[in-house]
Order: sequence, then C-alpha cells, then structure tokens
Amino acid sequence: MPPTKKGKEKRAGKKKQKSVPDEEKYRKTTLEVGTLKQHLVLRRDMARQAMADSEGLKQRLAALEKELEEARGDKKDIYEEMIRRYQQLQRQTDTRIQRLEAERQNLQEQLAACQKDVQQSQADKVKTLEEKDKAIAEMQRKVDEMETEYEKILHGSLDRVLSKLQTAKFSWEKEATSVHQEYKDRLKEFGLNPLEI
Repeated sequence: MPPTKKGKEKRAGKKKQKSVPDEEKYRKTTLEVGTLKQHLVLRRDMARQAMADSEGLKQRLAALEKELEEARGDKKDIYEEMIRRYQQLQRQTDTRIQRLEAERQNLQEQLAACQKDVQQSQADKVKTLEEKDKAIAEMQRKVDEMETEYEKILHGSLDRVLSKLQTAKFSWEKEATSVHQEYKDRLKEFGLNPLEI
C-alpha cells in the first residue's frame, strides 16, 4: 500500500463529509440532543425513584432499628423480670429449705426423745415384769410353805381328832354296851326278848 493512496482515500472521505449538508447535521444533533434529554429524563426519574426508594428504605431501616431497639428493650425487661423472678423463687426456695431443715431437725429430736422414752418404757416394763415374777415366785413359795404348814396342821389336827374319836369311840362303845346291856336287862325283866324287837 503506497502512502499516496492513503492520502487520497483520506481526502476523498473529507470531501464526502463536507458534502453532508448542515441541516442534516443539525437534525442529527437535535436527534442526539433529544435522545440525550430522554436519557437524562429517564436517568433523573430513575435517580428520583432511587432517591425515593432510598428514602423509603431509610425509613424502613429506621423503623426496623426502632423495632429492634424496642425488642432489645423488651428482651432486657423480660430478662430482668426473669432474673427478678428467679431470685425471688431462689429466696423462697432457700426459705422453704431452711424451714424444712429446721422442721427435720425438730422431728429428729422428737424421734430421738420418743425412742429414748420407748427404751426407758421397755426397760421399766422389763424391770416391772422381773419384779412381778419375783413377787409371784415369792408369793408362790409362801403359798407352798403355807400349804405345807396347813397340811401339817391339818394332819396333826385330824390325827388328834381321830385319836380323840378313837378314845371317844371306846368310851361310847363301853357306854353304849353298858346302856345296851341295861336295856336288854330291863327288857328281860319285862319278859321280852331283845332279839325279837
């Protein structure tokens, strides 16, 4: 490609551009300006829409932040209320534990006293039973001694009574024989047979 041809082509292009009328240039420029204006209007509308959306988003963000703060405040209030209730329940539980512990200790003391009383009662009962058994054994021994003594006395008395009865029997038999003989003799005096009567 020779340089002369390039120069000629350039000149030819310049000639063609110079040949375009100004009116067409004006029309093109006007068209471009209109298009740019429409672009600007669209961009301005988009910018306004973006600004409005941005404002709405800012308001929405502010509302959400406010809600978040309120939720945080509510959460803090709830947390503090829960802590307060927990501490109150803890105090009540501690009080109840102390009361139950005191009651347990009191009941243990009562139980120990009752067990001591029961042991003492059992010891007293055993002692009383031993004393009772001793008294019964002593009384039984005395009864046995008395029985033996009474038996001796009774046998002695009966022996004396028998001896007296024997003595009396002999005397009565003698007397009865003599009375009998006397009546026999009297009956014979009257002429009666005593065997027939």
